[in-house]
Amino acid sequence: MSVAAQQEAVDEALAVQALTAQAAAWQETADEAAAAATPAPTTSAEKQKFAKTRFVANAGLAAGATYQWIIKPYRAGKFKKGASGRTFALIKAGLAGAFAYNRLKAAADNAKGDPLLSKAVAPLTAGIESLKGLGSKLRKGDATDADLGSLQDVITGVKGAGAGAGATVTDRVPSLSQLSGG
Repeated sequence: MSVAAQQEAVDEALAVQALTAQAAAWQETADEAAAAATPAPTTSAEKQKFAKTRFVANAGLAAGATYQWIIKPYRAGKFKKGASGRTFALIKAGLAGAFAYNRLKAAADNAKGDPLLSKAVAPLTAGIESLKGLGSKLRKGDATDADLGSLQDVITGVKGAGAGAGATVTDRVPSLSQLSGG
């Protein structure tokens, strides 16, 4: 290898070292900036408080939607063939079923932020998962008494779990625009 080639290799090695050092300095500066820009995490007590609050809101919306748009019309016979307003009632019930499933899943996720709630809600997750297809069953008019009983049992279980953990759930009826995701 010639002296010029050796010098070129040394120059390249020095340039790589300089660039590596500069990149490390930039990364350190970026990390410091990111750390400064990131909000400080909440305390453990605040996380638990917010978890309970979000749990109560989500479970309340699920319970309200279930009662207003599924249980009440079902008891009134709105889902029976030939009933006046059946199609609209089934559409609303389907939307409410999908909405309730979504809010129950969110409530179960919220419960994970609170130790007492997480223990109380954990046994209910399988029941919540079993409701996954309820919205489409209701929309098609294929829901049975057992499906509605299962839904009511899950709602009652979630409300009971919340009450046992100090997070009382009250029904909150969502609007039709909330049901449709608008």
